[in-house]
Amino acid sequence: MNLDHSFAVSVEWQGNRGTGTSGYKDFSRDHVVRVDAVPGKHEIEGSAARPFHGDAERWNPEEQLIAALAQCHMLSYLHVATRAGVVVESYTDAATGTLHVEADDSGALVEVVLHPVVAISAGDPAVAQALHAEANRLCFIANSVNFPVRHEPRLLLLDDEL
Repeated sequence: MNLDHSFAVSVEWQGNRGTGTSGYKDFSRDHVVRVDAVPGKHEIEGSAARPFHGDAERWNPEEQLIAALAQCHMLSYLHVATRAGVVVESYTDAATGTLHVEADDSGALVEVVLHPVVAISAGDPAVAQALHAEANRLCFIANSVNFPVRHEPRLLLLDDEL
C-alpha cells in the first residue's frame, strides 16, 4: 500500500517595480502562493517579514511555517482526542516563533511555542492534557522541522471561563 502523498504549490513573484533587482531596496518582496491543481482555492498573498523590507499586511514564510505547525498540532490533537474519548468543544492557539539571524544574513527559526487552549465537555482532563504529547508525535509538520516545537497547553472544562 502506497502511503506517500504529493502536494504542489506555485509561487509567483510580483515585486518588479520596473528595474527588477537592480538594488536591494528597488524591488518588492510581494508574491502569491497558489495551488494550481485545485480551481477556486484561495491564493496566499505573501511577502518578506517587515524587518526584511516586506509588506506587513501579507503573510511571510515564517508566519506560514508557524501557522502550519499550529494547524498540524490542532488536527493531530483532534484526532487523538476523538480516539481517547475526549470531546473537544473549542480549540484556539496563539503560536509564537523565534527567528535567529546571523551576522552573515543566514538564519533559522530556533523554536516555536504553541499555546493551545482546549475546552472539553467529556473525557478525563488528565488524559486530555497528556494528549498534546501524542499529537506532537503524530504531527507531520513537527516531524519535518529541526527545531523544538514546545507546547504550553491550557485545558478548560466546558463550564470554565474562556
